[in-house]
Amino acid sequence: MHAFGASRRWLSSERVAVSVLEELGYNVLEMRKKVVVNETVVGEVDAVVDDGTGQLFAVEIKAGKIDISGIRQAYVNSVILGMKPLVICKGFADDAAKELAEKLGVKIIQLSDIFLVESEELEIILREVVEDAIANYFEIFYGMPHNINPSYMEILKTVAETATIDEAAERLGTDTRTLMKRIDEMRNAGIIPRWAKRYVALKRIAQLFIQRQNIFKLMNDIANYHELLKSVEQQLNQLMQLLSTMQKQMDKIQQLPRQVST
Repeated sequence: MHAFGASRRWLSSERVAVSVLEELGYNVLEMRKKVVVNETVVGEVDAVVDDGTGQLFAVEIKAGKIDISGIRQAYVNSVILGMKPLVICKGFADDAAKELAEKLGVKIIQLSDIFLVESEELEIILREVVEDAIANYFEIFYGMPHNINPSYMEILKTVAETATIDEAAERLGTDTRTLMKRIDEMRNAGIIPRWAKRYVALKRIAQLFIQRQNIFKLMNDIANYHELLKSVEQQLNQLMQLLSTMQKQMDKIQQLPRQVST
């Protein structure tokens, strides 16, 4: 089996880290968020999450162990973004890194080493994951309520058209935390499934909901069109009957002079 390259290893760690965060109750709001100072991009955090109470964390994901430099980077980025720092890694490179993390209040989630499965097992796992995902989205498509609060519909449309929750909140004229609360209301109402915590999943669900609404609207339009055709057909039949009656009356009128002359 070929070993992973550095980039593929990091992407694998990223997927695992996101899964761990979600299992721990965090909501993944954004991936690869730019850190901007005076309109200049000075860095990037791997993820932005909230802990379910509205507290935001700037997350750094490391494929290996974290050192002093990585702790400093995580801390500085979080300060600039106005969030708390959180690092997911396979432990500390040394005691100095651990002491600095404790001093700066950098939260550490430590991952165990990740072992790759055999290709045949991986194929089975991926197949099951894809099948489950397809089943989930089919369930959403057929299980969504037909009529929802217009304000919720506005949120869904905005989420479907934006790349991040910050962008959606700005377009809606609100702040991120308020929008998150509204999204939680939609979860409680059964509009959004509880497993959809990452923004990309919310976006797909919003797009699916809008497409379904468009399909049902088209079906209703077609049904109304058939009803209209049926009504027009009935009116034409009535008109033909009226014309037939008028024709009979005209024939009778034309026969009157003959009857008078006789």
